[in-house]
Amino acid sequence: MKKTILLFSLLLTFSLADNAAKVVYDLTTADLPTFERKILKAIVANKAYYESQLKELDVTVVIHGGAYRFFTKDPSLTEYRSDIKLLRHYNELKKRIASMHTLYNVEFLMCGAGMPKHGLKAKDIVSYVKIIPNSTIGLIDRQNEEYAYIPVD
Repeated sequence: MKKTILLFSLLLTFSLADNAAKVVYDLTTADLPTFERKILKAIVANKAYYESQLKELDVTVVIHGGAYRFFTKDPSLTEYRSDIKLLRHYNELKKRIASMHTLYNVEFLMCGAGMPKHGLKAKDIVSYVKIIPNSTIGLIDRQNEEYAYIPVD
């Protein structure tokens, strides 16, 4: 009986792994409502859908352009200090984004090439974001790993 249960568990694990869907979001928007709708809400909804189908959804978000602002430790210490809407909602927003990483296992990759243009250094970025050489590399790598591509601009 134990062998049967173990075999069934292994088969279920392998079947779920084979049924995993993968998506990479190309995040460039600086617009807070767009970010909330197309990243924060959409990823949760998409994860729930795939779980209801007994599938996993592997999510990567590649950050560049105007989207840097959402991933700073403290936007008031950056060029985004004049973005009143962002500053007003940032404490809640920061928690929601962090939960995407911890609860939903979302991988965040940031374009390192554009950071200097915005006066950003690695120390300015939240710890769960991985800095990569440039956004193109992140997008190429994920698309070559058969991730579906979704632009968010």
